[in-house]
Amino acid sequence: MARLAQTAGLTDIQQEVLSTVRDFVDKEIIPVATELEHRDEYPQQIVDGLKELGLFGLMIPEEYGGLGESLLTYALCVEEIARGWMSVSGIINTHFIVAYMLKQHGTQEQKDHFLPRMAAGDIRGAFSMSEPGLGSDVSAITSKAVKDGDEYVLNGQKMWLTNGGTSSLVAVLVRSDEGHPEGTAPHKSMTTFLVEKEPGFGEVRPGLTIPGKIDKMGYKGVDTTELIMDGLRIPANRVLGGQTGRGFYQMMDGVEVGRVNVAARGCGVAQRAFELGVQYAQQRHTFGKAIAQHQAIQFKLAEMATKVEAAHAMMVNAARKKDSGERNDLEAGMAKYLASEYCKEVVEDAFRIHGGYGFSKEYEIERLYREAPMLLIGEGTAEIQKMIIGRRLLEEYRFQG
Repeated sequence: MARLAQTAGLTDIQQEVLSTVRDFVDKEIIPVATELEHRDEYPQQIVDGLKELGLFGLMIPEEYGGLGESLLTYALCVEEIARGWMSVSGIINTHFIVAYMLKQHGTQEQKDHFLPRMAAGDIRGAFSMSEPGLGSDVSAITSKAVKDGDEYVLNGQKMWLTNGGTSSLVAVLVRSDEGHPEGTAPHKSMTTFLVEKEPGFGEVRPGLTIPGKIDKMGYKGVDTTELIMDGLRIPANRVLGGQTGRGFYQMMDGVEVGRVNVAARGCGVAQRAFELGVQYAQQRHTFGKAIAQHQAIQFKLAEMATKVEAAHAMMVNAARKKDSGERNDLEAGMAKYLASEYCKEVVEDAFRIHGGYGFSKEYEIERLYREAPMLLIGEGTAEIQKMIIGRRLLEEYRFQG
């Protein structure tokens, strides 16, 4: 197990951070994850522990009280956390996307106001693109902001907010036609607003309602919600970056970070599934010997381990590409696509190795079997990733005829 998914070239600090997170996962998350998941209970004690470790400020620059670490360090931490319980990695993912967007695109006032408290974990972030009538088709967004003096009035309904209830800051993408004449391309007339709110459900500020948690097949514990804006008034200084019309590009930049995160989650869940499968295969006996000694199971374990290794390598490559300042949508799309698909396959193989016991809620693999499908959808489906990959390949390999 220790030989799989190793990362070359890490600094002493990165290794120390990962060792600390791994110990926390083994001692504080894995022993309680299945029980909390079955109760769909928010893991407050675990979140408090992550806050104490400083993980909410992992990628936030040191000048704002964070650790100033790289996307690679963050992705490797997410991989470890998802190995313990994928829902916990979701709690920090949207927080980091919002912090990253603020760091990259926010005004100085916005950075000074939000980032120190986000680094301390006192402000928790969520971000919102999707709506009930659309999924990956961001251009079809109908939620709208209208200028009214020094404020904007927002109306519309958003969907699938991870941390929608527990967050206190939501980055919301809406259409804003102000300054953008009719006929402007949809992606050039969108704006990201930084919406502050009280944690909880119901009306969390005038004009803003979080109806309640969406009941899900898996990915439990973390709250997934809708967001309803009805005359929500937001001051103009809460437009991300201070200018309208840039929201689409800001969000896509954040989504690239999110796709690396989803790839890391896929790697972590797949690693845990492999661990459970290889352990059970050595404990379960049939026909006078451990099932791990049967060639059919050895073939399955070999395939699982190879998929874990390949997905990890692609995730690391995508993170390093983003850290270098280069465009990484191709690498992030490939990593997200491969890691989520391989995660599903590795989890299913571990489930098969467990036989009938895999269907029992007493065994951890049952939880993983319900969690893995979310990764096939989150941050864009496999089909969306293939579109991104295909278009980028045609850019790189343009036929000169």
